[in-house]
Amino acid sequence: KMTLLLAMVALISGFGSSFQYGYNVSVINSPAPYMQDFYNQTYFNRNGVPMDSSFLTFLWSLTVSMYPLGGLFGSLMVWPLVNNCGRKGTLLINNIFSIVAAVLMGTSEVAKTFEVIIFSRVIMGIYAGLASNVVPMFLGEISPKNLRGATGVVPQFFITVGILVAQILGLNSILGNAKGWPLMLGLTGIPSVIQLLILPFFPESPRYLLLQKGNEEQARQALRKLRGWDDVDDEIAEMRQEDRSEKEEGQFSVLSLFTFRGLRWQLISIIVMMMGQQLSGINAVFYYADRIFEFAGVDSNNVQYVTVSIGAVNVVMTLLAVFIVESLGRRILLLAGFGLCCVSCAVLTLALNLQDTVSWMSYLSIVCVIVYIIGHAIGASPIPFVMITEMFLQSSRPAAFMVGGSVHWLCNFTVGLVFLYLEAGLGSYCFLLFCGICLVTMLYIFFIVPETKNKTFMEINRIMAKRNKVEIQEDKEELKDFQTVPAGQEEKKEISSSEL
Repeated sequence: KMTLLLAMVALISGFGSSFQYGYNVSVINSPAPYMQDFYNQTYFNRNGVPMDSSFLTFLWSLTVSMYPLGGLFGSLMVWPLVNNCGRKGTLLINNIFSIVAAVLMGTSEVAKTFEVIIFSRVIMGIYAGLASNVVPMFLGEISPKNLRGATGVVPQFFITVGILVAQILGLNSILGNAKGWPLMLGLTGIPSVIQLLILPFFPESPRYLLLQKGNEEQARQALRKLRGWDDVDDEIAEMRQEDRSEKEEGQFSVLSLFTFRGLRWQLISIIVMMMGQQLSGINAVFYYADRIFEFAGVDSNNVQYVTVSIGAVNVVMTLLAVFIVESLGRRILLLAGFGLCCVSCAVLTLALNLQDTVSWMSYLSIVCVIVYIIGHAIGASPIPFVMITEMFLQSSRPAAFMVGGSVHWLCNFTVGLVFLYLEAGLGSYCFLLFCGICLVTMLYIFFIVPETKNKTFMEINRIMAKRNKVEIQEDKEELKDFQTVPAGQEEKKEISSSEL
């Protein structure tokens, strides 16, 4: 069952960390013209000449793209930090990045420096890169197997809430104006302060305490608090079994993760899902939404309200995913999510091309954007992070999150950088590219990715071991060391797989 303590940990880590990832994705969209005026004015005050428009474009694209670049740096810090400081410890340390960046951005106008904003976006990105990986890992490890999917979607829910709050605060009548934008940028520090004050009172991940710190007593205490009952022997036994099965390998580094045959398909799967998640064009659709609505005849003064309502759809559908992921399973949501995105991108291309000739096509394009966002919210956005937690055991999970997170942020950065050029070259046909990526990802999931609902980490590991053509040798009493297939059999297996 979901205990009050487990719910509180999910809410505090989601609000304190994931919320800010979402908030900073869209915080600079609405006040962009006022911030650009500030860049221009500052430059003029220093040099006595106005800023060249191409230089302003360059500075603004830096401001936008430094965030995902910081996210990439943050992902690279996941493995060393979670292994040395623990999951909860890493989240607490991470708040320092957010608070420093919030203070710098909030005071940038008074200090008359736009460079600080660009620098702070990198720091905020490092924060988001760590948060986007550590929160799903932490929640996945502290949850019982029947709630792992639901708690795993909680971070994505808070990301969408963060996006929505930034969109609401960014309305011209609230903070999206010449006076309000520094405050809007600075508000991001508040959730971090709240998390810094409350999270220390909650338990660390029991799996980390037992399997990496070797402290069974602390692990038992943490489990008892999280589960709300005293008998936690079964879960401790399951962790011990997992520990025995991977004693041989020790802690995986990223390099050993890439070379270890027993985790080959898990690694390929998370890379494909993370690339699919970002290269399917979610950021481009959010970016393009305003113009699609203007094309559709929505009054330019009302576009920001329509954008907010799209943000609200995103929140509601992600909340729905929290409640249905345990009953429907991961695979169905992934396939349905990427399927909806694929179809809506194809129809959107058609609608955008025909809207000059067929009057109702502009409304169809609005429907396509909404369907696309629903598809992403129920499957493509939240589930890949849940799958990283579930497809890897304790020793390889930090390295797997580091790889998955790096792919996520690198693709995010690439789409942000390349989309304007794609759009200039291909026009609305760029959505066909996204359609193709969704289709390929969907086919891969259909043929390769197993259902992980209600399974222990060891059961999932056994399913994947068959795919990797390695054996987990067991005898009747206990699980023996994780072993690759003996040399003689390995050749036969590889021959048979190549014959396939």
